[in-house]
Amino acid sequence: MRFDPTKSILAGMDTSVLQARLAQLQQAYLDISSGTKGESYSYTQGDGAKSITYSKANIGQLTMAIRQVQAQLGIICSPRHAIGIRF
Repeated sequence: MRFDPTKSILAGMDTSVLQARLAQLQQAYLDISSGTKGESYSYTQGDGAKSITYSKANIGQLTMAIRQVQAQLGIICSPRHAIGIRF
């Protein structure tokens, strides 16, 4: 099944907002994976201030968030691939 950006949870978001958020997510990933920065981040959205905490334990969730935004922007074809087992 191919990714459909019109049915994504991110559908309707402005491209410039998605690009800015992608840069923030990628920077958070680099900072956390290298251990150079803390694991709590805050940002302001139209409905108020938000904060989020990432740790090495949930870096997989951060990776999936990055891939979701990349897929919405058309950078990658799908936010995730099916895992298949071959015998």
